[in-house]
Amino acid sequence: MKKSFILTFTALIFGFGTYAQTTPKRPLKPSDVYRLQTLSDPQISPGGKWVAYTLSSVDSVKNKRNADIWMNSWDGKESIQLTYSPDGESQPRWSPDGKYLSFTSSRNGLTSSQIWLIDVRGGEARQLTDLKKGSLSDYAWAPDGKKIALVISNDPDTSKSKMTKPIVIDRFKFKQDVEGYLTKKTTHLYLYDLVTKKIDTLTKGIYNETSPKWSPDGTQIAFVSNHTTDPDRNANTDIWIIDAKPNAIMKQVTTWTGRDSGPEWSPDGKQIAYVRSTSSDNYFMYDQTILCVVSKDGGEPKLLSKTLDRPVGSPLWTKDGAFLHALVTDDRTRYVAQFAIADGKMTKTLTGNRSVSALERHPSGTILTVMSDPQTPSELYALESGNLRRLTTHQEAFLAPLALATVEGFTSKSKDGASVSNLLYRPANAVKGVKLPTILFIHGGPVAQDEFSFDLSRQMLSAAGYAVVAVNYRGSNGRGLEYSKIISADWGNKEVLDILGATDYLVQNGIADPEKLGIGGWSYGGILTNYTIASDTRFKAASSGAGVAMISSLYGVDQYILQYENELGSPWKNFDKYVALSYPFLKADRIKTPTQFMVGESDFNVPSVGSEQMYQALRSLGTPTELIIYPGQFHGITNPSFQKDRFERYIKWFNTYLKK
Repeated sequence: MKKSFILTFTALIFGFGTYAQTTPKRPLKPSDVYRLQTLSDPQISPGGKWVAYTLSSVDSVKNKRNADIWMNSWDGKESIQLTYSPDGESQPRWSPDGKYLSFTSSRNGLTSSQIWLIDVRGGEARQLTDLKKGSLSDYAWAPDGKKIALVISNDPDTSKSKMTKPIVIDRFKFKQDVEGYLTKKTTHLYLYDLVTKKIDTLTKGIYNETSPKWSPDGTQIAFVSNHTTDPDRNANTDIWIIDAKPNAIMKQVTTWTGRDSGPEWSPDGKQIAYVRSTSSDNYFMYDQTILCVVSKDGGEPKLLSKTLDRPVGSPLWTKDGAFLHALVTDDRTRYVAQFAIADGKMTKTLTGNRSVSALERHPSGTILTVMSDPQTPSELYALESGNLRRLTTHQEAFLAPLALATVEGFTSKSKDGASVSNLLYRPANAVKGVKLPTILFIHGGPVAQDEFSFDLSRQMLSAAGYAVVAVNYRGSNGRGLEYSKIISADWGNKEVLDILGATDYLVQNGIADPEKLGIGGWSYGGILTNYTIASDTRFKAASSGAGVAMISSLYGVDQYILQYENELGSPWKNFDKYVALSYPFLKADRIKTPTQFMVGESDFNVPSVGSEQMYQALRSLGTPTELIIYPGQFHGITNPSFQKDRFERYIKWFNTYLKK
């Protein structure tokens, strides 16, 4: 009897295994937003045995996303969750001796974020700082582990929930998404002594200092600041250095009239790597970064990637200081390259149809990356002699039951002859040769690009039975500076030609059903949705998220005052230009496409007025439309239930008009 039970139990186990292996995979559904985790901010321990990082997950019951600190062993065999607080933790940083991990959190009912410390050998986290005023945004350990550089802002909270006094504004730029109305905020560097618990002021005055990086010997700190007469009127940041002691005098290292940022000390402490804008203008929407190296004493920098004509970022020194690793944004990819300090010679070290988003150096010299591809959300990988070794497997549970869309690249020609790079998402169950209802889902930016990375929005729409297309229209990066700059002060022209050119390709090649075309996008993707449906009536449904159309009504309403002033000029001087760019609203009677408008109620990036105006115009004209406003949300919709709701509304709207 006992033997019979064992045999039966074994049969059940093996039977379940067979069932699990043969269970058909299903398409994505909106509720899957609750299952997707987000990995970020990896930090390698000083000894190289562990990698700490944040992993955010959604509690669907509490409708809240929460980030915890995790550790993964460098050999990939162990994964440990260090924190479990419902308040969330971020910015994990190792103490120089490798015994402790610090992080920031407002746990235990704190009203502001503080630094906490946890012994990785075991034990509870303890609160390290007790800042009474200001907001902590960043911090960095001194190499000897005795002090920590703090970045603290002193601005008052202007969020609606905490306003008790009138907000007095006297700045040129006075609005910023998430931050709200901008008052006389200053952000400065401070030194926290771990023994005495004393905080000393390092920088002060009317300017802001950010991005502190300690020199290898711990005597100096490099940082970023804009010391022009009126920083609100430009984006001219420079690299500065200051001795790590109170009352020290800061020294300017770079003098480029554009933007310098991201300082990284060389191993010998004699040089600083950083990135700077290509343009020397004090405003540069359409620009790309160049990898540079300069002496810590200043002088003429070496422009290592000047001739590459691609954005380069995330500089990381090799152990010997002879090279810099960096990320290069190229046509639909982000790859890892190495640049020689001596002559700038570039060697690609990791390429392919993938997207790398972060780099860290292991003590052995090996590189740690955060990487995703069209079928895999971001995970940690070790890059060893050109080969990838996966360290984390957090996304396996999410991916296990899913049948994802296949993703392929294609090139289309626009009416004026421009060559445009695109991505096509085909549903997992798509039958070859059968025309599909198709949605062109347009990226924001505009200086951004769609890459061979995991894209939940397009995968979700494709799972609903649509071919989904990402168009890297002119204005996108990854194709060179001129490709981005060509749309300056000419919005809704060449981008629309590129979108329509991609649509023509899809129809001519039997991919898209010409009677079932849809278009949508968020931010500049929503703006281009408005421009496109005002230019062409072939689309049977549209969804415009966080977009605008009446450009002439946005001056002083959103956060882009520098762009208006420098790209379009003042409305009282160039009103004809503003009117010309407002054609989706002023010619709304040309729009025949049923259009859904969405926006966050508290969006200061692209305020709700833009969506409201277009909704009102179409409602007045009798064109099918609806307006969805997400309460308390900024430009990015972060509320998990609202994220799910948005996907459901996308699918319902497109199904109504494209699947009749």
